[in-house]
Parts: sequence; C-alpha cells; structure tokens
Amino acid sequence: MHHCTLCMARPPGFNRESLRAIESCLQFLQRDISLSKQNATAMQRLEHILARLNERRADERIFMRVYSGSARKEAEASDNRLRRNETLGPLDGRIVSIKDLFDIAGEATLAGSVMRKTASVPSEDALIVQRLREAGAIIIGKTLMTEFAFTAVGLNPHYLTAGNAMDPARIAGGSSIGAGISVAEGTSEISIGSDTGGSIRIPAALNEVVGFKPTAKRIPLQGAFPLSPSLDSVGPLARSVSDCAFTDSILAGEQPRSLDAIALSGLRIGVPHGALLENMDREVERAFSLSLQACEKAGAAIVDCSIDDLIHAMAEATSAGSIAGIEASRVHAAWLKDKTLDVDQRVQRPLLRRLETSESDYIDLMMKRQALVRRMDQRVRAYDFLALPTVPIIAPLIEAVEDEHFYREVESLLLRNTQVANQFDLTAISIPMPDMAIPAGLMLMGQHGTDRTLLAMALSVERVLS
Repeated sequence: MHHCTLCMARPPGFNRESLRAIESCLQFLQRDISLSKQNATAMQRLEHILARLNERRADERIFMRVYSGSARKEAEASDNRLRRNETLGPLDGRIVSIKDLFDIAGEATLAGSVMRKTASVPSEDALIVQRLREAGAIIIGKTLMTEFAFTAVGLNPHYLTAGNAMDPARIAGGSSIGAGISVAEGTSEISIGSDTGGSIRIPAALNEVVGFKPTAKRIPLQGAFPLSPSLDSVGPLARSVSDCAFTDSILAGEQPRSLDAIALSGLRIGVPHGALLENMDREVERAFSLSLQACEKAGAAIVDCSIDDLIHAMAEATSAGSIAGIEASRVHAAWLKDKTLDVDQRVQRPLLRRLETSESDYIDLMMKRQALVRRMDQRVRAYDFLALPTVPIIAPLIEAVEDEHFYREVESLLLRNTQVANQFDLTAISIPMPDMAIPAGLMLMGQHGTDRTLLAMALSVERVLS
C-alpha cells in the first residue's frame, strides 16, 4: 500500500507543490486500497503503476526509462505461473526498478550523465538484472541518479529535480535518488541501487524505506558502471527488511529462503558515542533515543563504544583524497581535463583534483586502509551490531542547498555516518525510525561478511520499532 506522511502531517516547508503531491497521493491511495482488497495479480499491480506514470509523463522526475512492453510480458508470465501453481521464488511477480547505472541489453548505460548517450551499447543485461529476471521479477524501469553516482544530496543538473517522496520541496538524497523515491511512492515494490559511501542508505533514510548495503564484492558488479571499484556495493531498497533479504539473496546468487528473526534479547548493541553523534537535528536525536529505548525494552543491552580513533586514523590516511575520489578519477581520466563538456561541476572539479594523487600515495592509502579494516573488525566483534542514525539531519529544503556553502555542509553530514561502513568494509542497513513527521533512519552496522545475520537481527529491530 502507498504511504505518505504528507497526508498526516504538515512539516516545515509545506507549500503548494506539497499540496499537489497530497492530492496525487490520495488518488492513488484509494486505488492501492482497492488493489489490496482484490489480492491483485502482477499485471493488475503493474498496470496501476504504469497508469500513474502515464498521468505524469510530461513531468516525470523519477524514472529515466520505463519498460512497459517487456514488463507486461514479464507480468503475464508470472501470472501464468501462478495459475499453474508454479513459482520462481519470493520475487516472482514483484515489480522492481533499477538504478540508471546497470546495463540493459541494447541501450547505452547513462549513469546519470548526458555524456554517455553515445556510449557503446551492451549486448547483455548486468548480471544482477539477469538474476532478477530469472527469479521472475518484473523490471519496470531505470531510476534517476546523480551524475556518475558521485554526490549524496540528490541533485542532477541535467534532469528535472526529484523531490523527497514525503515532501517534494525537500531533497531526496543520492546517489540512488529515484530508487528511494520510487519505493516510497509505490511506483516500484523493490529498487536496486548502489552504495559507495551511503548511496542506498541515505535516500532510504530520507524517504522512509529500508535500504541494505551488503558487504562489498558479495554482489557481482558485472554490468554496473563503476564509481570506486574498492568500495562499490549493490543492494536493495524496499518497504521491509524481509523484502530486502529476499532480494539480497537473489542478487548474491544464493538460494532464497525465509529469514528467521534473531531476537534482540541478550544482544549487545554498540553505540559509538563521539563524532558520529554530533550535530544531530533535534528530531533525529529524539527518534534515535526512542529507537534505542525500544531495543533495550526488547531485551538488548545498549553498550557505549568508541571508534573515533579509527575514524580519525582513516581521515588522516585519506587526507590526500578519498578512496572513492581517487578511484573515480581513474575511471573518468579520459575526459576530466576537458572543461568544455556538459558535466556536473560537483563531479568534475573534485575528480580533477584527485587525478593528481600519485599511484604510490594511492597504494600507501590502500595499505593503511587494510590495516584499519582489520582493527575495525576486531572492534565491532565485541558487539552484535553498532547502531547510529543513518543521517544526523532531516532532509533540508531544495532551495536551501542551492547555496554552495550549505550544499557542502549538508553533503558532509549526509555521508558522515554511512561512509564508515564503506571505508571499513562493513555491512549495514537503514530502517525507518517511527513517529517522525520528516523521516530519518536507524542504521545497523555489522562485521564484514555477516550480512545474513545482520538482516536477521534487523528483522527484530524493525518489529520493535513498528
């Protein structure tokens, strides 16, 4: 069912655009309720979404491409299997959107950039798309992203600005902009994004959905346009932890199976007091505190921990440039020095600076990172998972981030907590925190390779928060 907190609250920034969003939400809420009562087929659910997209096609901001023809064929095939009492698994007939950096055979992969409209055309789908199709998923379309997945605020100057699903006057977060919005607004049931510094979890938190970042390299990157090969990970956004877990198993090439929740009673939840809990918006601080109290009431032990020394050591190691920035500068080296190109300067300028980082400095950085990853692994091992606000702030107004100084401040805060999981090779998930007029997320972080265990514990956290 489609949900929209705008229908229940009038947060700051409420304006005429928000009112139009409410009217649209109410119209489709009635249709969603009707579909739910009918126990709708895959084709009925798909046609409902396609009708919605068709109504706004002149002002489409979320989808880069819509595959109505192939999606209808996939929905028909799924419904035929259902009539025969056959199934390909838990994703059979589920409507899935994919980020605009995954290959679809026969079309250029734009990765959010107009520069790539003339790029070579892949002959086959990205491996994760192949796995989704084999599992019976209905691929409805490609969603908007920031250019080359490099920025976190959620703006792409080449396309119409996509506002937050809960309040379109606010940012939606990036780089998987459309992924978070499409799941939140109900134009896809599951969306696939990529996460190099928080690009799944940030839009998930700001749009009130669940976003899961697997351990890097657990999900194959074949057919995904790269940002930072050492940090890139591919994962799902959905309305529930369970949907994320099923999707994750399909993406990883594993046999999908029901995930049994791990009860919170007796678990040790580490809360990293220090730099990662500074400068929180009051609403986020309140919701985070209530979320921890709910976990404690369910029997978990909330334990203070400190990782500031490791974070400071990583900051020192990357003082010459971030891993993502250095690796991305190599990916894009062929065009970075050309100042005549139509490219987001928030991408070109920093990557051009990182191009000057020497290979020896990069190798030294990666060796230091390996040592810090091992130290963090030992630190996290003392807890079942760490808990943090996914982002320390609620989504600011779009007009406010047009100020360049404020934009940089916002981006730094959005990435601050999430990038820890990428830098230290952890797995992490963002779950909506309850009772917030403007959403934010609770992030759980676990050891490298403990993805399924983290998901099982996240199931229990989701239940106590709801």
